[in-house]
Amino acid sequence: MSVLTGSDLESTVMELIINAGESKSQAMEALRAAKSKNWDEVDEHLTLSAAASKRAHDVQTSLIGLDEGEGKVPVNLIMVHAQDHIMTAMLAKEMIAEMIDLHRKIDQLSDQK
Repeated sequence: MSVLTGSDLESTVMELIINAGESKSQAMEALRAAKSKNWDEVDEHLTLSAAASKRAHDVQTSLIGLDEGEGKVPVNLIMVHAQDHIMTAMLAKEMIAEMIDLHRKIDQLSDQK
């Protein structure tokens, strides 16, 4: 892949932002479903979140590869914004997965009573 410039770079960065946002949104939907004990829905949203996260990470990885540590990919405010989105989405997804595990355990314990 060659160095991206102009609208190609902007489109690529927007793809990263969109996929990171989708990952976070799906994770939040999974948490909402967990609160309602809709475990099939939880699993579906977590699967969709993971897929969107992978797409975002793939875009990020390709940008890192293009840059080759030499500053070939311009860093601007939208690029920083995209990085913020992906890192926030990754953290949210991990924390939400932990919260969902707690909801499942609480639900299992309440079923044992």
